[in-house]
Amino acid sequence: TSVLEGLHKCSSGQQQDFDLLVIGGGSGGLACAKEASQLGRKVAVVDYVEPSPRGTRWGLGGTCVNVGCIPKKLMHQAALLGSMIKHAHHYGWEVAQPIQHDWKKMAEAVQNYVKSLNWGHRVQLQDKKVKYFNVKASFVNKHTVGSVTKDGKETLLSADHIVIATGGRPRYPTHIEGALEYGITNVALECAGFLTGVGLDTTVLMRSIPLRGFDQQMASFVTEYMESHGTQFLKGCIPSCVKKLPTGQLQVTWKDCASGKEDKGTFDTVLWAIGRVPETRSLNLEKAGVNTNPENQKILVDARDTTSIPHIYAIGDVAEGRPELTPTAVMAGKLLAQRLYGKSSALMDYNNVPTTVFTPLEYGCVGLSEEEATARHGQDNVEVYHAYYKPLEFTVSEQDASQCYIKMVCLKEPPQLVLGLHFLGPNAGEVIQGFALGIKCGASYEQVMQTVGIHPTCSEEVVKLHISKRSGLDPTVTGC
Repeated sequence: TSVLEGLHKCSSGQQQDFDLLVIGGGSGGLACAKEASQLGRKVAVVDYVEPSPRGTRWGLGGTCVNVGCIPKKLMHQAALLGSMIKHAHHYGWEVAQPIQHDWKKMAEAVQNYVKSLNWGHRVQLQDKKVKYFNVKASFVNKHTVGSVTKDGKETLLSADHIVIATGGRPRYPTHIEGALEYGITNVALECAGFLTGVGLDTTVLMRSIPLRGFDQQMASFVTEYMESHGTQFLKGCIPSCVKKLPTGQLQVTWKDCASGKEDKGTFDTVLWAIGRVPETRSLNLEKAGVNTNPENQKILVDARDTTSIPHIYAIGDVAEGRPELTPTAVMAGKLLAQRLYGKSSALMDYNNVPTTVFTPLEYGCVGLSEEEATARHGQDNVEVYHAYYKPLEFTVSEQDASQCYIKMVCLKEPPQLVLGLHFLGPNAGEVIQGFALGIKCGASYEQVMQTVGIHPTCSEEVVKLHISKRSGLDPTVTGC
């Protein structure tokens, strides 16, 4: 408070004025800032990364670039390559077994690529004449934020419009002894999958259901596949304590909710993946009059991304009711800038947003889950077409395809509008991205069935779905 009071008394020479000030240099914030600059406005981006409890820092670009989508997908790829090498002998490649993975080499390569992206973002801001401040900012009033640089220099930044795009940070279970001191954080099943894939003994302690918010039949297939490929699951268990042993390893104590029994295990690393909290607490939002949801501290916004203050906006993970996905934040940021400065009225449409979970067997989806469709339209008004299939790539190498499955959720009444599509198999993101366009345009089941497939691909199995769940017939596809 004393710093902000001091900033309030700064001379006018220490204040810089902009048309648009973006707080947060992640995917959404950067997209909004660059778009506004291209539309001829004077724009600034303020970005600061609070070190994690373990002291980890990163550069410009937000969660996705530094500790999310990008490094995760690259490590997922490392695991997939390992699997391919193991199966390569079926195709005539003579590979010495067992194969070895060098974690340090992979981590260095991934980190170097991430650093190149950090640099690229800074260059882009400079090229587009967006002023970048690597400082921690908080509101002084409705139009002004105060910041303090690393060398202690105090600055006031004011703008006609302010966009909050600070995203979120991982949640720690601080009520559990040792959680903060000894744990790290990331995404549960995706991390468990690639860790198992590169040869590390991995256990997932799961309190309730997997992939909350996703179709639960698909989620169960995801975990079944992971279990059959080496990831261990402790289901219905809650951790109670983490202690560091003299060996440097970590002893975790947990309770089985069903039996009430307590158990222990020893691990090299403990990773918490229990959700995220918005980065709003340090912004002094009350000084600007910006309202948040008291339960989760997310910023309340309307369809135009406007907060309780007409010239202050919030986009991305920090905003209440928005999907926590990079592409939605990017598009929302661009559209907001276009509404403010480009004479556009287009709003972000959060319906039928495709996404993919990069588990060992990838799960891609767009639209409603079967549970959501049933809840919204009634069970009697929903038709589900489904099929198991075997990717051609799995045949020669004799890989298990028991969980390769597709499900299309439709309205029962003709022309049977597609409400949701769910795909479990290789390259799920690439498959779903294409079908997402059709579903966004209001595709019906009949239209999908009239689409010619590309042979031989996994994608073509989508346009051959002819067995309804309701019929009770065997949905197994024998292959090409």
